[in-house]
Amino acid sequence: MRVLKKTAAAWTEYGELAALFFLQAMAYSMWLVPLSRVLTANGFDHLRPYAYATTALAAFVSPLVFGAMADRHVSPVRVLRWLAVASAGAMSLASWSIGRKCPTTLVLMLIQLYALVCVPTNSIATTIVFSRLRDSQRQFGPIRAVATFGWMCGCWLVSGLNIDASPRAGYTGALVWLSLAAFTYALPSVAPPPSGRLTWRERMGWDALVLLKHHDHRVVFLAAALFSMPLAAFYPFTPPHLQQLGLQHTSAWMSLGQVTEIISMLILAGLFSKSRLKWIFVAGLSFGVLRYTFCALNQKAWLLGGISLHGFSFTLFFITAQIYLNERIEGAWRARAQALMSLMNSGVGNLLGYLGSGFWFQACTQSGATRWPLFWGGLAAVVACVLVFFLAAYHGQGAGFRKDKTNA
Repeated sequence: MRVLKKTAAAWTEYGELAALFFLQAMAYSMWLVPLSRVLTANGFDHLRPYAYATTALAAFVSPLVFGAMADRHVSPVRVLRWLAVASAGAMSLASWSIGRKCPTTLVLMLIQLYALVCVPTNSIATTIVFSRLRDSQRQFGPIRAVATFGWMCGCWLVSGLNIDASPRAGYTGALVWLSLAAFTYALPSVAPPPSGRLTWRERMGWDALVLLKHHDHRVVFLAAALFSMPLAAFYPFTPPHLQQLGLQHTSAWMSLGQVTEIISMLILAGLFSKSRLKWIFVAGLSFGVLRYTFCALNQKAWLLGGISLHGFSFTLFFITAQIYLNERIEGAWRARAQALMSLMNSGVGNLLGYLGSGFWFQACTQSGATRWPLFWGGLAAVVACVLVFFLAAYHGQGAGFRKDKTNA
């Protein structure tokens, strides 16, 4: 009887963590995926690279600040609740400004406000989940797969309601954010460790930069930032490419990448037990090269194939990186470590990626016609360079993925 109760409690706990990831990812996708078409349909096409860059600007500040708060001051569950409520409000305001065709400056400011409060939710939710797992290598993949399913459901809901190009996608996403805020009351509080008097550097989370002194930590963080640069072009520019090839309901088509994401997350535990960590990272980067190479072929089937490879690429590199940080970083630093990863990929990488890919897209477009083979082929070359860098720089610690808090 005691064993049955323990098993039931474990399944209940897994269900709560899965639901947390599901709602957070669903709300996130209902803004990020249709945003490109929403802006274009409402006369803000020129804002597209800058609107996506707001998440990168936010990632320079808010994840570290809220990560430091969750590590030292307030339960991460409470922090996530506040952020979810703020995200709902800011998402509604940004959608309202787009629908009313407000001045460009106001629209961009409200999109930036939304980014400031929604970007930290990913690292905070990840910290909450990791804090309640006993074996992250085995347990995290299946739970994180539910987040991917939530992302897909957000895309399906947007396309099912036929609001791929409507500000109503934002209003609907705001309701999901409020659902997440309400759900946090069902989660047990995760108390931060006690802390003494803190400097401003510690309150802002800047002390997390000390993690870059470790060679392999530094390589993983840098590779994540570099890989995020070409990755940033995926959501702004794949939907218009799909449209040009005659495929509508672009949010739903984009969810093909999440199908392979779920598959790869379910096999992560087996990969960790059989492969060196280095080669899992390398596989993720290699799929990234193939993804953009397929897109460069500029045909429906190949473009959909490239979208499908997104899941393998994203999971094998970025989800592996999150597990790497949880396994190799001391517990008191984990929220800040995840926040620093968010800064490197969503901040440094995405800012350069959104702006750089915008300029690259313009360079590849003449008289309204985009040379898609050149556009995607250039991005494939960038990912190939990141792959070469990682192969040369990452050392690792030999076969297997051993639990070691000091060595990598």
